[in-house]
Amino acid sequence: MIAAMNFNTMIIKEWIMQKLVIPLTALMLISGLIPFHLHAQEKLAQSGFQFLSVGTAAKASAMAEAYTTSSGFSDALLYNPAGLGKVSAYLDLSGSWNRWIADISYQSATLSLRPKDGQYGVFGLSFLWVDYGEFLGTMVWNNEKGYIDTENFSPKAMAVGLGYGRMLTDKFSVGGQIKYVIQTPGESVVPGESAGSGLEVKKYVLSVMAFDFGTLYFTGFKSLVFGMSVRNFSQEVKYEQEGFQLPLTFRIGIAMNLIDFFEHYGDKHALLFAIDAVHPRALNEFVSIGIDYTLLDAFSIRCGYTSGQSEYGFTYGLGIRQFGISFDYAFIPFGVFNDVQKISIGYTF
Repeated sequence: MIAAMNFNTMIIKEWIMQKLVIPLTALMLISGLIPFHLHAQEKLAQSGFQFLSVGTAAKASAMAEAYTTSSGFSDALLYNPAGLGKVSAYLDLSGSWNRWIADISYQSATLSLRPKDGQYGVFGLSFLWVDYGEFLGTMVWNNEKGYIDTENFSPKAMAVGLGYGRMLTDKFSVGGQIKYVIQTPGESVVPGESAGSGLEVKKYVLSVMAFDFGTLYFTGFKSLVFGMSVRNFSQEVKYEQEGFQLPLTFRIGIAMNLIDFFEHYGDKHALLFAIDAVHPRALNEFVSIGIDYTLLDAFSIRCGYTSGQSEYGFTYGLGIRQFGISFDYAFIPFGVFNDVQKISIGYTF
């Protein structure tokens, strides 16, 4: 009886792979690789909460965010939660810090937990904190300057997520994340709601629930893997009288360790080559290409390129991993803005 049930389960999984997963993955890849210059429409200012579009993990940023196919570590929550399915450690932690353009500060942290050797899948937590700095508040006033100073304000934003990933078969992983996103733009001095009530201070707090989900398909041909993710899916957020969407982003990717073609080098070297095709809601489509060369599974040198960007294109970085501890660094030249540097530290147990 048990043998028959196992046999039937294998048949069902094989049917899913052949009839659904493989054709769907191929369709997404082909559609994503259509030349992006055919999309002539300029898509600008169609979403808010843009802080969700900025990558924080140094390893991913050094590879120009070509990270949709990444798996095995908790930072997959920030790019494609299906990557949790390949986590092999009981506990994986990572933390990242970067000073974005205009002195905007980003901090992020991720955690994954794999109880019972993955029998119940892999659970994850993610945290993102953004500090936009301090601004001088003003308001229109009937005086010589035409305005008066109000108190300083400090806009901030945060996202907290709970994720889950699981290998459905030895080749197919799925994952998802639900996250609570909140932004505090600051305060405004506005006329009171009732006649003659004067001025009052109004504090703005915007929040919404958002969802990320994705898949990974390990083809079985050497290390070739396909990936797909959809991030920041949510309902509309309303600010005063205007409504806007979150920066919904659809990515498909392909990656492979090119050293697989030279097996006698495989014990000491790895050369990951990754390509992501990206379809954002509020920007034109673009392609990210990343390369990661690793020596002795300990020292890494990385670079990447993002197409269609006016102020940045190439990215660079390095990484060190020893005794379960990792350190990653990314450097992004950013045109007229200050160069961006990102640092990540991880621990695997």
